[in-house]
Amino acid sequence: MVLGDSFAEGRGGSVNADGSFAGFVTRVEHLLGISGVILNLGSYGATTQDVVDRQLPVALAADAPLIGVIVGGNDLVTDYDPDRFRRNLRHIYAGLARPDRLVFTTNWPNIPDRLPGLPESARTVLRSRFAQANDYLDDLVHEFDLVRLDLVNAPITADPVMWSPDGMHPSPAGHQLIGTAMADLIDEVRTVRVSQL
Repeated sequence: MVLGDSFAEGRGGSVNADGSFAGFVTRVEHLLGISGVILNLGSYGATTQDVVDRQLPVALAADAPLIGVIVGGNDLVTDYDPDRFRRNLRHIYAGLARPDRLVFTTNWPNIPDRLPGLPESARTVLRSRFAQANDYLDDLVHEFDLVRLDLVNAPITADPVMWSPDGMHPSPAGHQLIGTAMADLIDEVRTVRVSQL
């Protein structure tokens, strides 16, 4: 199961015959051999509050062993309240985390520098928000034993081919690369956890 915004939804990826997006989650499913199993609740424009209110209850009721959460970009860019943002992220991950479940996520890559048409003053504000958000996510990763794909420092994210013209969403190639990296990371973590049993 995947919760989140349009990044989770797969926007920017190739479009399926039914109009849905074949984003990075589709790639993860394929590489993990679970195609068609992951329910993707990601939706365009969703904020952390939307996930808390609408998506998290569905995820908790479904009791899935593998859950992804990709959300926060809309909070940071358009609807930012730092206290609410932190509170919602903590609520989401505290609700999902448990020893028999793998919860995966990513940090927020350098979106501010890719957004077209922004004045430099706005980019400076957004850079600060994104940096603070990533610092807070680091704390949650350690506290709740989350599996986080590091998109801040991944060399692939600096390649313009990775991104759609809007600067926010991965391109089809970007979704494929992110999906491959995430599937590899999930496999690696699963192997380590099994070896520790």
